[in-house]
Amino acid sequence: MQATVRSFDPGTGSGSVFFDDGTVAGFGPGAFARSGLRLLRPGQRVAVGRGPDGAIVGLTLATFPLPPGPDEPVSQPPEASPGGHARTG
Repeated sequence: MQATVRSFDPGTGSGSVFFDDGTVAGFGPGAFARSGLRLLRPGQRVAVGRGPDGAIVGLTLATFPLPPGPDEPVSQPPEASPGGHARTG
């Protein structure tokens, strides 16, 4: 689900978003901490993860995958395939 940042307080790590239907929802420092982001700006598009109760449990930039929720394990990146080569140039 996507939303637009309405407000963000970098001191507390909490803020609020507008969903596309116009509703407003707040998020706490835990949801922001899981994002791995350093800052959000009003008007920025974000992807939002919500818990069973509808509370925002995670968010990140709209072009990034959502981080795991508070009760989900963090997945490790897949190992590089043997003989795989990185593209250069």
